[in-house]
Amino acid sequence: MYMFFRKLVEIFFLHIKYKATVLNRENIPGLKGGFIVACNHQSYSDPPVLAGVFKGHFSFMAKSELFKNKIFAWIIKQCGAFPVVRGAKDTGALDRAVEDIRKNKIFIIFPEGTRSKDGRLARAKSGVAVIAGTADAPVVPVCIMYAPDGKKRHCTVAVGKMIPKEEIAITDMTDRKQIKKASSRIMDDIALLQKQICQKYNIPLPSDDNEAARKTLPDGGGEIPSENA
Repeated sequence: MYMFFRKLVEIFFLHIKYKATVLNRENIPGLKGGFIVACNHQSYSDPPVLAGVFKGHFSFMAKSELFKNKIFAWIIKQCGAFPVVRGAKDTGALDRAVEDIRKNKIFIIFPEGTRSKDGRLARAKSGVAVIAGTADAPVVPVCIMYAPDGKKRHCTVAVGKMIPKEEIAITDMTDRKQIKKASSRIMDDIALLQKQICQKYNIPLPSDDNEAARKTLPDGGGEIPSENA
């Protein structure tokens, strides 16, 4: 059942809903799981797009409100989603994430914690570093950017090199400096991938003082949709 849903998601989001371009395919791990995919967050489409790029069994947190509709809740659960209470220290969700990674699943997380409406990257929250450190897992940084492209919206996914677990290891979970350093390392790699996408299409990086940069994307430009689902 899971693989059936995953294949449907891949076909719809990478070929029907979006014309997807994947950069640095050589960085996609051959592993079936046991690692984290850390990505910037622009759209509700981000999880299924990532599920279409990486192969394996997935796990990801989704805000608890999305599970109120029983039919929708059943669908996203089939795709690996589990609820998290936003704005609270949901230790149960963190424990579930670590457990899933140890079960050799691919855990998807958005370090910024919320969607960006203008393409700019925010500072990473501590969750990604805490989960990676607790699970003793490597992290694959990813950046996604969207844009209209004729009748079909365009999506570019840049995959970074896997960050070895030793480079983001945390020896003391109460040491905020270690957690911040690991989180920043992951977010810095995502920022480099965003720069790569912008250089590929010869567009400026999203910034506070460049309104056009926040609205310009590959293949025809247009406004960045705050959500696509």
